[in-house]
Amino acid sequence: MSEPKVKDLMIPISEYVTVPVDASLFDAVATLRQARQSFDQDKDNPRAILVLDKVGAVTGKLSQWDIIRGLEPKYNEIGHIQGISQLGFTSDFIRSQVKKYGLWEHPLGDLCKKAARIKVKDIMYKPGQGEYVIEDAGIDEAVHQMIVGHHQSLLVLRGKEIVGILRLSDVCRVVCDMIMACPA
Repeated sequence: MSEPKVKDLMIPISEYVTVPVDASLFDAVATLRQARQSFDQDKDNPRAILVLDKVGAVTGKLSQWDIIRGLEPKYNEIGHIQGISQLGFTSDFIRSQVKKYGLWEHPLGDLCKKAARIKVKDIMYKPGQGEYVIEDAGIDEAVHQMIVGHHQSLLVLRGKEIVGILRLSDVCRVVCDMIMACPA
């Protein structure tokens, strides 16, 4: 059996959940909800949104983390928390940060009411250089990038154009199928 290529597993941009960069968080969540209601049962439920600029090019991603983090604007005062979050802080330290920065002082329901005023461009994640993979790469290369970078997905390139997204859930499904195809 030949190893699948990234292009064999990616979801083309045209089939993925997208919103314009100037959309509100409310609009983005509504778009994601609608996509989840009509998703293909053979694929995993969509969990993220690609953000498109005015010419339709991918400019960022909006993950589940970004949606929830975006409700609490005070996270911006802390700086880049994604990199430090994997350092293994104690629950006491985390609680002290919530108190120090005044995080979640307002009830979650009140914060959710503000979603229509939050702009996707202000809370989206802009992928770094290690989050792109070429469409002709083997899955092993993509797996390595995902593991080393701890990424849930990679943007797929054809030349310099982003043409799709490769999700960890889709890669894992294929890897599990390959494991089951091997004799014990």
